[in-house]
Amino acid sequence: MKWPSHGSNPQYLYAAMKLGMPEEYVDFSANINPLGPPALLKKNWVGLFDRISDYPDPKGAGLRQKIAVKEGLEESWILIGNGGAELISLVGRLLAGKRAVIVQPAFSEYEEACSVNGCEVHYHQLDLGSWELEESVLSSKLQNSDALFLCNPNNPTGVYFPRRVILHLVEECRKHDCLLIVDEAFYDFVPGYEPIVPYIKEYENLLVIRSMTKMFAIPGLRLGYLLAAPEVIRELARWQPQWGMNSIALKAGEWCLDSEQYIARTIQLIESEKQRLFDFYRKRGLKVSPSKANFYLLKDPALGDQLPFFQFLLQQGIIPRHTMNFPGLDGAWLRFAVKSPEDNKRLMEEVEGWLGSRL
Repeated sequence: MKWPSHGSNPQYLYAAMKLGMPEEYVDFSANINPLGPPALLKKNWVGLFDRISDYPDPKGAGLRQKIAVKEGLEESWILIGNGGAELISLVGRLLAGKRAVIVQPAFSEYEEACSVNGCEVHYHQLDLGSWELEESVLSSKLQNSDALFLCNPNNPTGVYFPRRVILHLVEECRKHDCLLIVDEAFYDFVPGYEPIVPYIKEYENLLVIRSMTKMFAIPGLRLGYLLAAPEVIRELARWQPQWGMNSIALKAGEWCLDSEQYIARTIQLIESEKQRLFDFYRKRGLKVSPSKANFYLLKDPALGDQLPFFQFLLQQGIIPRHTMNFPGLDGAWLRFAVKSPEDNKRLMEEVEGWLGSRL
C-alpha cells in the first residue's frame, strides 16, 4: 500500500485504505491550533481583499521587521518562505550532493529535500520508548557529515530537547564543519521553551526554521521563516522564486505576531487537554509519548502493529496520523493532535469503544 505522506487531506487516506469516508469525522492528523486563527486576523480579514490587486513585496519587509524586533536580529538574518516546507527544500538545495544525518523519527520532508538534491542520507534513531537522543552516539556520526537535521520539539513524538542539548550538538557540529538545522515548527507550543536564536550569532553553522501555520492555524496561507547568518540567507534567497509569497499571507503574518495573549491561551488549553488525555490513556494501560507539543504518539501495547486500532478509529470517523513512513516507527504508534475539549472527548469515547471491542 502507498501510504499518504502527510496528515490532513483525509480523503487520500480513506482511498488508500479502501474505506468509505464518513460524512462526519474529526481529523486528528494535522497538528493545528484548535482555537483557529487569531481574532485579530478574523477581524481584519475583509480588509485584505484590496491587497490581491497589488504585487506582494518579494522581500516581505513588514513581516521581516516584526520578526527582527521579536528575535533581536537584523533583517539580514531572516528569510521568509512559503511555509516551512519551502525553506526545507531550499536547505536541501544548499546541501546538494553532500552528506546529511537526520534524527529519526522525523518529518519526512527533510529526507525528501535531501534525496531530490542527491544527498547521501543517514539516520540517527531516537531510542524507542524512552526517546533519548544518545548524544555521544550521535556525535560520532557527525564525522564527514555536512549537516544534521533535528526537529525540536520532535515530530512525531512531541519530545523536547532543552537548550543545553542543542548547544552541545551545535558545538559538535562546528568541530566537524557541519551545519545544524533545527526545525522549530512547534516551538511556540512548548511551556518553558528555551530560546536558541540568540546563539545564531555565535554559531554561524546554526540554522533555525520556524513555521507560522501551526500555532496560528493558517496552513492554507503558507508562511514560515528561517533564521541564520546573512551569508546563508543570501545563498538560500537566490533560489527562491520572485513571487513566492502573497500579500495576504505576509500581512496576516504581521498580525499573528501581535497575538501574544492568543498564544498564552493556546498553551494553557493544550496543556490542560493533554493532561486530561494522558490521564485517561494511562489509566487504561495505553502508552503515550512524553510530549511537550500539541501532539503525541499513542499505542495499544496489546498490539504490535497498530493497524487494527487505526482501522477501527477511521471507521468511527476519528482520523489519526499513521506512522508507516516514519523510519523506526513503521506503524507501531499512532499520532494525534490535541484538539478542542469536545473533539478530545469524542476521541476518548471511541478509544473506550476500541478497548471494549477487543475484550
